Amino acid sequence: MKFIAITGGVISGLGKGTITSSLSHLLVNSGLRTTAVKIDPYLNYDAGTMNPYQHGEVFVMDDGSEVDLDLGNYERFMNLDLSGMNNITTGKIYKYVIEKERKGEYLGSTVQIIPHVTNEIKGWLRKVAGEWNADITLIEVGGTVGDIESMPFLEALRQMRRDGDTVLFGHVTLVPEIGSSMEQKTKPTQHSVNTLRSIGIQPEIIFARLKGKLSSESRKKISLFTDVPEDGIIGVSDVQNPYFLPDIMKRQGVLDYIFEKLQFRGYRYSDVWKTFRENLLNPRESVRIAIVGKYIELSDAYISHREAFTHVTGKHGIGVEMVWINSDDLKKSTSVLNTVDGILVPGGFGYRGVEGKIEAIRFARENSVPFLGICLGFQTAVIEFARNVLGLRGANSTEFDPETPSPVIDLLPEQKGIDQMGGTMRLGALPVSIKQDTIAEGIYGTREISERHRHRYEVNPNFIEKLESHGMRFSGTDSEGIRMEILELSDRENFIATQYHSEFKSRPLNPSKVHEYLVLKAFEHGRRNK
Repeated sequence: MKFIAITGGVISGLGKGTITSSLSHLLVNSGLRTTAVKIDPYLNYDAGTMNPYQHGEVFVMDDGSEVDLDLGNYERFMNLDLSGMNNITTGKIYKYVIEKERKGEYLGSTVQIIPHVTNEIKGWLRKVAGEWNADITLIEVGGTVGDIESMPFLEALRQMRRDGDTVLFGHVTLVPEIGSSMEQKTKPTQHSVNTLRSIGIQPEIIFARLKGKLSSESRKKISLFTDVPEDGIIGVSDVQNPYFLPDIMKRQGVLDYIFEKLQFRGYRYSDVWKTFRENLLNPRESVRIAIVGKYIELSDAYISHREAFTHVTGKHGIGVEMVWINSDDLKKSTSVLNTVDGILVPGGFGYRGVEGKIEAIRFARENSVPFLGICLGFQTAVIEFARNVLGLRGANSTEFDPETPSPVIDLLPEQKGIDQMGGTMRLGALPVSIKQDTIAEGIYGTREISERHRHRYEVNPNFIEKLESHGMRFSGTDSEGIRMEILELSDRENFIATQYHSEFKSRPLNPSKVHEYLVLKAFEHGRRNK
């Protein structure tokens, strides 16, 4: 089996995920069967209960796994649907080791990090490679070399090479540029590689992160002190958009270097993103879309929405300026919404910020501003309509107000009484049936779709008839017709909301259909109001 392991040094946040994703894109589009694994050294079992402020978006896979946001990048760059097996955490590994110990599978041995934990890690990585029948498996190791949490994973990778697996190590380091002359300093890279060597790993590729272009002098110095050939030192400068990085890396010869090291013959890269990149670089038009959320201080909490809009730009050449608005601010005034061409209300959990989201939806509905609601945005659209069109004062979700007189959003009867965290969650890819002669049918061009979900509460069936009699149409449902999935308004074409998260399946050459629809409607709206 052949693997490329990407480690990081000096500081976190250097872009290991984007570099790993870019490599995966280059390999997939060279005809190699490729998969990728993200190793997160934290003790959490998965990302499902983690605070978006600390960790960014929780990304959901087809199989319902809640994983690190880097898995979203892998899927977008490779144009593949991965699974929970592609995300390893310390929590997962320790859980399986303890379960085996309790079953007596270690035959009374003292269970230790080496060999039991490292064997579990090695077995997991080989299983993923085998299930994908992968020519090459990329492995991103979270954190930085020297972190105590990542040591078992690095040791497992060291052992894999010793066991006979082909493991190529790439190391991401920082090359700071100091002073008015922006002198490039290589000492951090030298020290980081020395730390990696001290645990028995010699990298074959250095990805040098810096603002500008890596100088030939710096390249030679890094090569001299790290024993990495100059051809294996790739400068990774700051880019306008991550989708430009694969091309930058390829022009430095990274593919040829990897093909030679791993003895791949006869493969040639096909640049499927050429037009896509040109549209990103020079969009012919632009729109302003308000993102009305509660985690806007950390835009990574909405990274899949940002990427979905980028995909629309790459397809249509319409740039999207995202205007980040804290939903709580809209409780005082919605005047800032007068400056935008469209409004997106994304998902979230908890009551904080909900009333501001409702005000944003009311503004969109009353002023015919193009609107898209996702998950909680779908539910708050129902609440807003119930309050301000049906006149149901106090209408709410029982998640936010258990005593509401009009629980238009509620748990279904079969969900009630389940207390376990996540026990009532609908997670992963599920079928959605679209009704005939609806806006949704026009958007998707089909009556049956599959989209990823992450929610608990539903539209209360007791209110559906009344909502529809006043102009809200539920144009998409689950396959049984019980759960409402898509809503639109009968008197306009620029208002739609979905219970599912279409942003999770958006791809550079196949954008989320509803995000695409919002941008096109926002473009029309903007032109009319100029």
